[in-house]
Amino acid sequence: MHSTPNANPSAAAYAPANANTRGDALRISGLTKTLGGHRALNGVNLRVGAGEVYGLLGPNGAGKTTLMKIISGLLRADGGQVELLGRPFDRSSLRSVGSLVEGPGLWPRLNAEEHLRLHARLRGVPEETGPELLRTVGMEEVSRRRVSAFSLGMRWRLGIAIALLARPRLLVLDEPTNGLDPVGMRDMRELLRRLAGEGVTVFVSSHQLDQVSRICDRVGVIAEGSTRYEGALDGLALDGDLEEGFFALLSRTSAVVR
Repeated sequence: MHSTPNANPSAAAYAPANANTRGDALRISGLTKTLGGHRALNGVNLRVGAGEVYGLLGPNGAGKTTLMKIISGLLRADGGQVELLGRPFDRSSLRSVGSLVEGPGLWPRLNAEEHLRLHARLRGVPEETGPELLRTVGMEEVSRRRVSAFSLGMRWRLGIAIALLARPRLLVLDEPTNGLDPVGMRDMRELLRRLAGEGVTVFVSSHQLDQVSRICDRVGVIAEGSTRYEGALDGLALDGDLEEGFFALLSRTSAVVR
């Protein structure tokens, strides 16, 4: 069961106040991280402009999730630098970041409204924010249904609503169209574009190159822990085909798709 998000940009209510869409929202320089003896990140460099939808691409094991966890404050880098909104990243930076990495952590016996109400209390956000956010992500019709009855796509929508609670200036999403049917994918694309239009910088990872081509302003490709490409979609595509260009890039850089 899907409910289409409002055509009106209700997402504006959760965009950052006085958002500045010029300059960089996120700069990553020489980032390194070793996990379990494996070099997960090996000098990653990325630049994400304020107010854009930026796509992070790469094969499994490339380091995408590790990078997103560092930006979300779930891991610490071993070396390199992360700048958020022009300032070195520290714990206080997390007030400006909303994230959903490796799926939403939800309680099966609670419904969507109860999740939003609980997280609002934890973050000191007005509880009235919850119902409007559920409309924003197209879940108002199932707001009182227990999460145990949700599809995977519905769980992701609720997770994104929770990530938007504190009006973040940077929204970090790992596979935001995961589990959605074609209608849900379209609705999610429209939602993320509206958020970007209101000044929220959206940083997404995805394996779905078709979805990336429909939503992202620019992309970065990492493989084997290193940056292999950053720039416009046209610059990555081969003869107009993003998928062919992506695989050609990995082949040229000797990356192994696992």
